[in-house]
Amino acid sequence: MYKEYRPYRTFLILTDMLLTLMLFALAVELRPILPGRIVESAAVYRIPAVYLTVPCLWCLLFGMTGVYALANIPVFSKQLGRFTVSYLLAILVFGGFLYFTYREMSRMVVLYFSVGNFFVLLVTRYGLTRYLGRALKGVRRSNVLMVGSDQNAINLATTILEDHGSIYEVVGFADNDWSFQGPLPAPFVGQVDEVPRLVQEYDVHLVVIALPESRSQLTDKLIRDLDLLPVRVYLSHDLGMLALLRSEVENFGNSLVIGIREPIIQGPERMVKRIFDLTVATLMLMATWPLFLMIWVAVRLDSPGPAIHRAERVGENGKLFQMLKFRSMIVGAEDLQDQVATEHEEGPLIYKSEEDSRVTRVGKFLRRTSLDELPQLINVFKGEMSLVGPRPEQPFIAREYDHWQRERLAVPPGMTGWWQISGRSYLPMHLNVHLDLYYVKNYSLFLDIKILLRTIVVVLQGKGAY
Repeated sequence: MYKEYRPYRTFLILTDMLLTLMLFALAVELRPILPGRIVESAAVYRIPAVYLTVPCLWCLLFGMTGVYALANIPVFSKQLGRFTVSYLLAILVFGGFLYFTYREMSRMVVLYFSVGNFFVLLVTRYGLTRYLGRALKGVRRSNVLMVGSDQNAINLATTILEDHGSIYEVVGFADNDWSFQGPLPAPFVGQVDEVPRLVQEYDVHLVVIALPESRSQLTDKLIRDLDLLPVRVYLSHDLGMLALLRSEVENFGNSLVIGIREPIIQGPERMVKRIFDLTVATLMLMATWPLFLMIWVAVRLDSPGPAIHRAERVGENGKLFQMLKFRSMIVGAEDLQDQVATEHEEGPLIYKSEEDSRVTRVGKFLRRTSLDELPQLINVFKGEMSLVGPRPEQPFIAREYDHWQRERLAVPPGMTGWWQISGRSYLPMHLNVHLDLYYVKNYSLFLDIKILLRTIVVVLQGKGAY
């Protein structure tokens, strides 16, 4: 439930590195005019390796000791103790580093730097918590729906409002058995079986299920009902849900909550994947912008209608977005979907056909060469897609997924994926989901690079795309 603080953690890390480097450089330059015996000139201890070590060492130790823990960011009192201990440890490690490497470094420089940097970083943290507590009150907050009405649910809601009210708003409680007596932090809004409707009605971003273990069957049904809704789900009480693929345990206030709809790729891995996506997408756009213009003209001349087609697709954790493609079909092709659907020999309907009459002349070429997918680089820039991942599914198909198939929604959808390099359109939906699940469970940057390289070969061969 602390995921909303990730941008502020990134801000703290970058600010810590910049301020630590600036304070060290300032201490070096001001050393000749500050009190204390001067043994050497500043030029002697103006050592590049030390300048690089100082910010990296501080942030590395802060990360290892939990200073950047998301739970501590919004409350200054929670940061103070851990920050102070970690800072003292950083000074000791830095002193040991200088003892074995650059003994000529002035001890007074280290002293002035250590004291000044401590107070500057502390003030930065105080200012951030004040900002979160006051300035964000006017910003739109994430809506939270509590499911359950016992004391645990009340305590969780109170913690959310008191400690995290700047980013969360509890819109209400849902329960079939409303027996709690006393003041409530939010109103009662409906029954448990009404939760999917309440999510849409109140624009809910987080659902916290705090039903007792004796009502576990109701909990299981509710989790399944929320599968395709773009909402994060947290569970309190039922520790058996730890066995789920997408589970993450957090201490929230005095309660243990389990995030069962959390992204598979997160933390440093997600940051690396995002940087990789942006870098490659930028290079591709710079190299292909003349091709963009040529395709746009060709599509407009070939058939009436816009050159860019916007299609609603299901993204990470069921979030809907508008996927961009060069239009390869006649306008209104979606209305003719049922006329071209065929039934596979094993049962499910197949919605793609090599002889689809809705595809235009230019569209056939674009599909064969996969050039119709180029505008999705814009989706990658917006963070709605990644270069590599399961292909974004159409909502009406995703609604027919079995529960195990919905695990493919645990990662950002991609322009290409393991399925595309293993057979492309030759494989129908119900025979390719297991390939997407392989990617979900075995993600790595190396796997992304491997898929991208193999995609180039598959596209040049032109097999399985129509």
